Amino acid sequence: MHKKVRDVMTTEVVAVTADAPFRVIAEVLTTRGVSAVPVIDGETHVIGVISEADLLHKEGLREQYYREDYRPPSALSDHTGGRDAMEKAHGHTATELMSAPPVTIEDGSSVVNAARVMHEKGVKRLPVVDREGRLQGIVSRRDLLKVFLRSDHDIACEVREEIIEGLLWADTSGVRVRVVGGVVTLSGWIEHRGDARILLRMTERVNGVIDVIDRLEWTEDDIPG
Repeated sequence: MHKKVRDVMTTEVVAVTADAPFRVIAEVLTTRGVSAVPVIDGETHVIGVISEADLLHKEGLREQYYREDYRPPSALSDHTGGRDAMEKAHGHTATELMSAPPVTIEDGSSVVNAARVMHEKGVKRLPVVDREGRLQGIVSRRDLLKVFLRSDHDIACEVREEIIEGLLWADTSGVRVRVVGGVVTLSGWIEHRGDARILLRMTERVNGVIDVIDRLEWTEDDIPG
């Protein structure tokens, strides 16, 4: 069934502490080849995320507003976004430079939910935390795509063994499964229409399944009109 974030996340995570200085953070991003790192407190709770963009505020605004004798217009300090950028431009530690509150995902969440959060928040990776907000790993878009790389054989085996044969209250001996390119076709017969619907919905939730084609026949319509 649906995998959890803990099943696909990367557990070897580079993080920085709240008091980490600008130079150390920049070095971590560069040497580790990552574009962002979580910021943690002494108990490994994730309190923020710092990215290349956060660091670039310092050099970018210094170049834009402080060359020679120029000073930023007063209106800038009245604008929320501008004020945030200015604060980061003057920041020296992770606490002053990070974006907070952080966008995180619990390790017990489904990969589907993680993908939804990434899309809604416009981020490419999420720090993974436990229920207390402590850092457990990090999950990226690439990690989420791994669930769609299963072979057709593996998908077919799971559908047969865990779904069809797992429907213990119904005779599923007449149900057949075919998987091509992640598309599952369920055909054959089953006694009740309600059980056919259950098989279809459960098959849709199997990791790696792209689509389900319903070719099942049933002998009794037990779904009220």
